[in-house]
Amino acid sequence: MKKPIAFFAHHQGRGHANRIMAIAEHFSQDRQVSVLTAGPDYFESVSSSVEVVALPNMIGETVPTARLFDEPTPSVMHCVPLGLPSMRKTMRTIVEHLDDRDIGLFVVDVSSEIGMLGRICSTPTVQMRLHGDRNDVGHIGSYEAMVGILAPFDERMEQQDYPRHLRDKTFYTGGLCTTRDQVLSRAEARQRLGLPSDQKIVLVMTGGGGSGTPYAPLTIAARAVPDALWLVAGPVLREGHETDFPNLKELGWVDNVTDHIAAADIVVASAGDNTVHEIARAARKFVVMPEWRYFSEQHRKASELVRLGAAVSAPYWPGDYEGWRGLLQRAEELDTEALATLHEPAAAARAANWLEELCDQLWMGGARRIASPLLKVV
Repeated sequence: MKKPIAFFAHHQGRGHANRIMAIAEHFSQDRQVSVLTAGPDYFESVSSSVEVVALPNMIGETVPTARLFDEPTPSVMHCVPLGLPSMRKTMRTIVEHLDDRDIGLFVVDVSSEIGMLGRICSTPTVQMRLHGDRNDVGHIGSYEAMVGILAPFDERMEQQDYPRHLRDKTFYTGGLCTTRDQVLSRAEARQRLGLPSDQKIVLVMTGGGGSGTPYAPLTIAARAVPDALWLVAGPVLREGHETDFPNLKELGWVDNVTDHIAAADIVVASAGDNTVHEIARAARKFVVMPEWRYFSEQHRKASELVRLGAAVSAPYWPGDYEGWRGLLQRAEELDTEALATLHEPAAAARAANWLEELCDQLWMGGARRIASPLLKVV
């Protein structure tokens, strides 16, 4: 009988959940799959065959005493407040699930501490690889404790400072996009959306993991390039003093984001994993403006995109007309093929196949290395 596979899904934004659901669809039908998460609502559309286990949501919880709060965080960990019953319940629920279900492979998306917990529980564990400055002892220690690392992007996008011994245990799926809507031609998309056929369109978009696109710089952009139609999809961050312009339209959340990307000449967007690959799938000229994330995740990813000639960027949102005009001019000169080749339509299936093969090899294959003399290999 095949060993079950369990996922831990971080609940900041929908990206982790959508990625896990996309991968889980490609598992063998006789493979038991479960997800442990503090955001179970994100998995409402997951297959009924996938068990979803709710974990406590610890965001906003208060450490009970000042003395506990004053205790320093050890260098090998990132977020470990003391004295929280909900944290003990989270860890207990995970440990009991790994034990009760006899989990064969634990896939963590993402948390260094949860990855280490899996290894401490003697459960083979895989960590999802993200970009960023992750050469600290906490990240490296977790990576080294893993039986494998799963990177949902093209290997060409890997950072040059990622250690070779970790790269050797990393499987690169190619660019994983969880959006499946058909990509129309520019003309077809504009016709569907009722947009002008002959006007330059710049789409500005971001996901739900941050505070939103800053709106004030876009008012400068609309004045800098008044002949273009600027469409803003997703959340925006207003400061209260912005002036609206007729060629700058705020759309809010849109269900048909693929159509809007396909209709655009240039897309200005953050460097979220799925966002990047949505734009790559449609092969559009890309201005990447990374949002703040822990460990500079989006900034490091943006740097790799620029290095590959797949996007242009700026150190900050332009605040003057020439800054915007120059940025768009550099975007116009991009070869969209450089970005398009970073998307892999079969990435989710490749990830599922690798995880299943790894799980089966670990439990049914021969020894990979010489065993410890204290342990008996059976």
